[in-house]
Amino acid sequence: MLSYTGTIVKILSASMAVPLVVGLIYGEDALAFAVSMTIAVALGAGMERLHDDPDLGPRDALAVVSLAWFAAAVVGAIPYVIAGHGTASALGHPVNALFESMSGFTTTGATATAEISFERHSHAVLMWRQLTQWLGGMGIIVLMVAILPQLAVNGAELMKSEAPGPGLQKLTPRIAETARALWLIYMGFTAALVAILFLLGLTGLAPEMDLYNAIAHGFSTLPTGGFSPQAESIAAFSPIAQWVFVPFMVIAGVNFALFWFLLRDEPRRMFDNTEFRVYLGLVTGFAAVLAIGLFYGGAPATEIGGITQGITENALRQGIFQVASLMNSTGFATADFAQWDTQTRFFLLFVMFVGGSAGSTGGGIKVIRWLIVAKALYRELYTTANPEVVRPVRLGGEVVDEDVIRGIMAFTLLYFLLFALAAVFIEIDTSRAAGVTLSGTEAFAASLATIGNIGPGLGPLGPFGSYELLPDTSKILMIGLMWIGRLEIVPVLALFVAGFDDR
Repeated sequence: MLSYTGTIVKILSASMAVPLVVGLIYGEDALAFAVSMTIAVALGAGMERLHDDPDLGPRDALAVVSLAWFAAAVVGAIPYVIAGHGTASALGHPVNALFESMSGFTTTGATATAEISFERHSHAVLMWRQLTQWLGGMGIIVLMVAILPQLAVNGAELMKSEAPGPGLQKLTPRIAETARALWLIYMGFTAALVAILFLLGLTGLAPEMDLYNAIAHGFSTLPTGGFSPQAESIAAFSPIAQWVFVPFMVIAGVNFALFWFLLRDEPRRMFDNTEFRVYLGLVTGFAAVLAIGLFYGGAPATEIGGITQGITENALRQGIFQVASLMNSTGFATADFAQWDTQTRFFLLFVMFVGGSAGSTGGGIKVIRWLIVAKALYRELYTTANPEVVRPVRLGGEVVDEDVIRGIMAFTLLYFLLFALAAVFIEIDTSRAAGVTLSGTEAFAASLATIGNIGPGLGPLGPFGSYELLPDTSKILMIGLMWIGRLEIVPVLALFVAGFDDR
């Protein structure tokens, strides 16, 4: 298992060449990334020498996936520590660095630094934050299976362990080809968004959107990440730019396998998909409710990018953007919704629970799980009233296997249990820390934002705030929540179950 992890770490270290080049261009922190890359390669090579049995069983695959994701976060933290050493940057602290790295790779988007600016952080460091999200979005293991022949042997088992919920589809005869197809679609959407954003900047429709910002936000939109090199997130750009992000955030929450069918002239496979239709319906419905609420609640006119917007357009844009961002765990913001009224904030918390589609880059519980849970509960009520009736759970006209239903029920129970226990711990832990006060609702939101890989919470942890003020103990817990949440709980918890060597 360690040799597989070492191979993944060694190859992943090559991605540091991107911020290294950025550092050379801007004359900032290039040495930090050169040193970090050297350390990462050495660590990976050392682990790689620990030869394992190439034939991985299901439990071994769970361990490889869990260890690989944690190792990626540890290696990703090295540049933050080196670049931040001896400076005022909060990321120089090892716990903050690991928090930022885990948040990046798990596409959470929660930050452990209170000040995001080019005065405090280099262009290279901020680009690395963005790139970690892009690498984690479609899945580190999916990427490695696509490019490493030695992993393709166990590719199906590894990919299933990385996304253990329903929805994994083998699109081609070979699993490595499926992994490459998914990554090519993902890269295509990323390139399209970068090109559109850059054109907006060139034409003056989004004056702040230069090439750096276009690439940086392309790296964090499709993976539903939420990091931005701008302190005001997407609010730093014009309303036109904000509208451009919306369809791409919605796309990121769709099962990417459906785009494969669309490209192969099989559009019915997409539009006949029950989860896809429900997902679009929920996005539309939630956005309408929020926009109407903001309109009648007096959403203020805003001036962004020199363009004054009226109340109606502002309410519509804020409602659609926030729902598209939070429902599938992107975490971008065009307004500080942590300051909105209580009813609106609770509505946004409800939206955060939904999640994107299975097979998407979105976090959360996922739409398909909610569908099956609802159908299973309805069946239970129906058969209680009609005990002589045998009623299978169907989705899209097909019977859902009972093992799948039990797995979904177990996952949902574990999700709520871990989330609730973590919320209690965070509230108690922060109450003892000097200068930190979180209400029950804010601790609740913080736990949900990390285990659901959403990012922003409420109060001081809102979209324009940060997690820097929290005690290290709470940050360490949240690092674990992000890790567990990204791998959908089971692979990580399986590490603590004895008997991995039993065959």
